[in-house]
Amino acid sequence: MTEQLVPEQTKAPFAELSAQLRSALRDHPQAVTIVTATGANGPVGVTVSSFTSASMTPPLIVVWIGENASAWPVLRSAPLFAVHLLHAGQTALSDLFARTGSDRFGPATRWEPDVDGVPQLLDAPLRLRCRTTRRIAVGDHIALVGEPVEVQHTESSAPLVRFQGRYGSIA
Repeated sequence: MTEQLVPEQTKAPFAELSAQLRSALRDHPQAVTIVTATGANGPVGVTVSSFTSASMTPPLIVVWIGENASAWPVLRSAPLFAVHLLHAGQTALSDLFARTGSDRFGPATRWEPDVDGVPQLLDAPLRLRCRTTRRIAVGDHIALVGEPVEVQHTESSAPLVRFQGRYGSIA
């Protein structure tokens, strides 16, 4: 059973609360990931910093995708997607996948399609190939829930994180 929570009335306008929340969450470090999938017109990808494990039994992960993200039209119906956690030396790759209109899968990106055509970023220290289990609209984002079907992991010196609007790492 799902409980429907109703927000309390507040004195501050919605836009002001949104700005306050965005500012406050800048102090919460988050791992930087790139989510990839393939659609009818080729590969898509987007930088995402809202990623977490959701369950161990069964194994499930969640990434939050903005409904206006350029990759969302493909992720909306893709049966498979991949999540790549980046290492500290991959800020340029993160920026490339975050920029609207950039050639994300051009010569600057080391990638190849896997057996199902899902783009895999070859230099990412962690790649989770996932089967889409559900998509849940929450406000202006979608919780993309995936069941990992393959895990590729190599040792990394330090993960790439976002903190206070800047890149950093944890050594």
